[in-house]
Amino acid sequence: MNPQFGNGAASISDDLGPRGGEAVLLVHGHPFNRSMWAPQAAALTAAGYRVIAPDLRGYGENPASGEQTLLADFADDLAALLADLGIEQAVVGGVSMGGQIALELRLRHPGLVRALVLCDTSPAPESEDGRKSRRELAGRLLAEGMRPYTEEVIDKMLAPYNVTGQPEAAARVRAMMCATDPEGAAAALRGRAERPDYRPVLAALPEQVPCLVLVGADDVYTPVAEAEAMCALAPHARLVVVEGAGHLPGVEQPEAVNRALLEFLAVLP
Repeated sequence: MNPQFGNGAASISDDLGPRGGEAVLLVHGHPFNRSMWAPQAAALTAAGYRVIAPDLRGYGENPASGEQTLLADFADDLAALLADLGIEQAVVGGVSMGGQIALELRLRHPGLVRALVLCDTSPAPESEDGRKSRRELAGRLLAEGMRPYTEEVIDKMLAPYNVTGQPEAAARVRAMMCATDPEGAAAALRGRAERPDYRPVLAALPEQVPCLVLVGADDVYTPVAEAEAMCALAPHARLVVVEGAGHLPGVEQPEAVNRALLEFLAVLP
């Protein structure tokens, strides 16, 4: 068990809504923290769901641990967190890296995952060029800090028109990114460079484990075509394309994402 998710789990995760409500575990992406889910947490708890939104190891209030954090490490941390909270099964949603962690959780701890929500993510293994790029970026973040990287990619995290048209959302994303510990971000990048192929996990999902695939219509990192390919792999997956959004539709178009989540949850078997 990762010590960050021992008895002190409550200090680095939000546990919101009625304790008897169906549990929804929301996993943030890189390089963000649990606050990115605030609009979704508010909507879900108002509808009676119990929302668990943790800071991943090395992000937000959860300190970094070592020079490399594998997606398997994150998944085991989340399994330990659910155990600490007495939750035997949860709907697991994740954005970008968080979606890959959700797939890893399904791979390593299948019984914990009641359903999947995969937002702007990719199940494919890292390419050789991608491995090199992530390792180089890890070194850059340690040398330069988070701000240069933040300004370099802000118009890819958000659709460019939302960087200017939604200044509050852009400021929120910049603040999360700049507040991230470079050591934690670098460790995750090195670990993510080693990620396996999650396409077999999607293909093996049974009907009893529904999957919602969400994607921003203007996402350049994981475009709509990739989301469509994921749905083709998972026989019972449902696709929702969020108009007016890039890589972070939960931030850019929260009402549309909230509506899609609530509609999906309402019809779970």
